[in-house]
Amino acid sequence: MTTEATTTATGTPGAEHDEGTVLQQIATMLRELPDAGLDDAEITRETLFHDDLELESIDLVALAGSLREHYGERVNVALFIADLELDEIIALTVGQLVDYVAESLRAAERG
Repeated sequence: MTTEATTTATGTPGAEHDEGTVLQQIATMLRELPDAGLDDAEITRETLFHDDLELESIDLVALAGSLREHYGERVNVALFIADLELDEIIALTVGQLVDYVAESLRAAERG
């Protein structure tokens, strides 16, 4: 399901852009990744994709697909990752992705 509106189920305009909401949505998507085994994982802004979650590159591709399905064209994780060096990708935190997604949503709203 693609969500294009900027109003969440709570009816709060712009709440979709809130980092806390985005963190919750990304954590849910991570837990739903097939074969990742993250059902009970604690996922915070400081959580590292590589060291803490032990995600493979295919898992990041699946997460990018989930984000695109949820947010539509407003969020392009492939472009975000493409701008990073290998050591930055290895050190990537959930919080960095949350910030990217939230800023992408705000930028899309501004036009």
